Amino acid sequence: MSLPARLRLTLLMTLAVYPVVTLYLYVLMPLTNGWDIWQRSLVLVPMMSATIVLLVVPFINKRFSTFIAGRKAATA
Repeated sequence: MSLPARLRLTLLMTLAVYPVVTLYLYVLMPLTNGWDIWQRSLVLVPMMSATIVLLVVPFINKRFSTFIAGRKAATA
């Protein structure tokens, strides 16, 4: 994968992952009040990994593969 394609993928992943992380933190913080950061991370990381692998990456690959590759969409 070329550098421009990796940069486009990085942009899309950031736009997709940031709101998910923020949402998970809003949900997790009140439930884990008083926990150490490593304990919160122990809960958050598996949730985020599963979300990224099972939902975010397939969605981005399906919807934005042409954008990532830098090709123009084929016209019918």
